[in-house]
Amino acid sequence: MTFSTAPAPLAAPPQATAQQPPVTLLVVDDHTLFRRGLIALLGQDPGLLVVGEAGDAAEALRLAPQLAPQVILLDNHLPGVMGVDAIRGLREVAPASRVLMLTVSEDGHDLAAALRNGAQGYLLKTIEGDLLAEAIRRAARGEPVVSPELMGKLVAAFQSQGAPEPQPAAAMSAPLPVAQTPPLPDASVAVAQLSPREEDVLREIARGASNKEIARTLDIAETTVKIHVQHILRKLGLSSRVQAAVYASDRQRAE
Repeated sequence: MTFSTAPAPLAAPPQATAQQPPVTLLVVDDHTLFRRGLIALLGQDPGLLVVGEAGDAAEALRLAPQLAPQVILLDNHLPGVMGVDAIRGLREVAPASRVLMLTVSEDGHDLAAALRNGAQGYLLKTIEGDLLAEAIRRAARGEPVVSPELMGKLVAAFQSQGAPEPQPAAAMSAPLPVAQTPPLPDASVAVAQLSPREEDVLREIARGASNKEIARTLDIAETTVKIHVQHILRKLGLSSRVQAAVYASDRQRAE
């Protein structure tokens, strides 16, 4: 991620329309320069408003109930208590806040632990600024978000030892009963609906490839990949890229 390291004041809120107020944020990271640079970057988006910052989990646990941010942007490598271990406490003191991990850790165990503990998503610090802003907005709406390059590790982590597929969106304050979770489609019925190119894209999703990597592998535009992914989700009746990866992986094992 590229941003300035100049500190940004928290007091001046960005302009937002009356119909769509900005998403409020608490930024938690122990590296002061990175934290202030991130705040400066987020401050350029009128749809986002940083209302507080913290350098460790203890400070975040103190500020979260006072500030009641819509999204808590949480690093994993914090002094004292790791970010993944602080998620449950943050959800208890600020149940209406969504916790979104932003970390350098690509470890599959950290990823799985974060989602199990109730994180709304897990992003790498290499993410581009505009994609981070969109991910924050999606998380605020209750949508699960995971860096595309981690999809392969996510599927592997939750399929190892028979572990169930994660449901990060359902792990928040109003969980859905298991019986209401939509099942993955039957392969024999759903596969016939996909075009050959969509099949190619689905195989790459199962491999854990990002849209950029898929575009490079298939020699097509990245915007075209995004359209194919949308069509795949709609045709298979899936709600997320994670489900598509799990579905494709299950089908490959059955073949």
